[in-house]
Amino acid sequence: MLTNKNIKTNKNIININKELCTGCRRCSDVCPVDAIDGAKGEPQSINRDLCVLCGQCVQICSVYSLKNNKNDEPSFAAYNNGRLNELKSALKNPNLIKMVQCAPAVRVSIAEDFGLELGALTPGKLAAALRCLNFDRIYDTSFGADITIMEEGTELIKRIISNKNLPMFTSCCSAWVKYAEDQHPEILSHLSSCKSPMQMAGVIIKTYGAEIENIDPSKIFSVAVMPCTCKQYECDRENMYSSGFKDVDLVITTRELAYLIKDAAIDFANIKDEEFDKPLGDYSGAGTIFGATGGVMEAAIRTGYELITKEKIDDVNLNFIRGHDGIRTATVTVGSWDLKVAVVCGLKNANKIIQSINDGTCDYHFIEVMGCPQGCISGGGQPKILLDEDREIAYEKRKASLYKHDSDMLIRKSHENPHIKKLYKEFLGEPLGEKSHHLLHTKYKYTKI
Repeated sequence: MLTNKNIKTNKNIININKELCTGCRRCSDVCPVDAIDGAKGEPQSINRDLCVLCGQCVQICSVYSLKNNKNDEPSFAAYNNGRLNELKSALKNPNLIKMVQCAPAVRVSIAEDFGLELGALTPGKLAAALRCLNFDRIYDTSFGADITIMEEGTELIKRIISNKNLPMFTSCCSAWVKYAEDQHPEILSHLSSCKSPMQMAGVIIKTYGAEIENIDPSKIFSVAVMPCTCKQYECDRENMYSSGFKDVDLVITTRELAYLIKDAAIDFANIKDEEFDKPLGDYSGAGTIFGATGGVMEAAIRTGYELITKEKIDDVNLNFIRGHDGIRTATVTVGSWDLKVAVVCGLKNANKIIQSINDGTCDYHFIEVMGCPQGCISGGGQPKILLDEDREIAYEKRKASLYKHDSDMLIRKSHENPHIKKLYKEFLGEPLGEKSHHLLHTKYKYTKI
């Protein structure tokens, strides 16, 4: 649920500078919801009623001014309003305990802004740089992804058994959720009630995390580094205060973190690797592949298969789920069930599925939707790729790094993460239990005004 005030404020995250815009309409070509208006050769404008804040227009824009403002990115015609000034003030405040979480797509892309190769995997450098910036705790959104699998997988099983509100859509992508709320409220009951991994991690940081660290949660300033420009909109929603405080105080993009690191004169390329803080910085391989389209589905099947059958899955590398083209479908035998799944890549492709639900012909049980072309690795807040010939190369290398990171990990299933087990044993109880339902789940509402 959103107040009208929040809706109006958050709709200004994505902007077009009319003084710079040349009307090339590349932004219009990539907009998944046709929210860019204007004639070719004339400055473009954003239809706020349609925009889902995905930032693909920002990512594609190459019209540049030499007058640079590192905080808000208006050096490009299409830009997103940043929060770096607010973050800088918080980092200097000795009365705040600064905690940060990083999405999996960040660790395979941020190095590109420091001259390293496309798709370089740099979690150790990322942790070290964040400590140099004066963050007190360095956590990982992949831990929240592991929690998401526990909750979402249990929710799916419950829906299948009761045969209610099927198919179930994933709810990790805030642009997809906004699109469903704004344009297709008739399908909201089909969305998983799970908050995104970012918001789940935010809640846990200010509850369980504060408890085990013996910290007053009112003093925690919680920051999330995301590949997505829509995540600030998500964290500002009025139903994201389940911890008793604002669960995530502020979101910055991968690009903004790179600006911040450069501004602090940190030598990212040569900094010595450090570790993320435990336990909220530990994650499974399943948690890390959330950054690529199909990753949520693969992670869910790895765990869901074993929860249902009580047997080990034969192969955790579910290659038939991986890819990035349009809509990918599969039928997975899980015990006595034939689980029909679909992976939707890009919002333009979601309408075909939505139509099949509305006309009663959809026979899928579980559907993943990611708003950006190849999932979070291609998010609007990722490092800019100015040459078109580098774009697909960058996406493929980022994705390959995520899967390589997964394959190198000892624990590759969310339910086998020992810190997840401990979290449920000591704090949450059980998935979909009373406490986890209150903290980790939400409701959706038609938001157009």
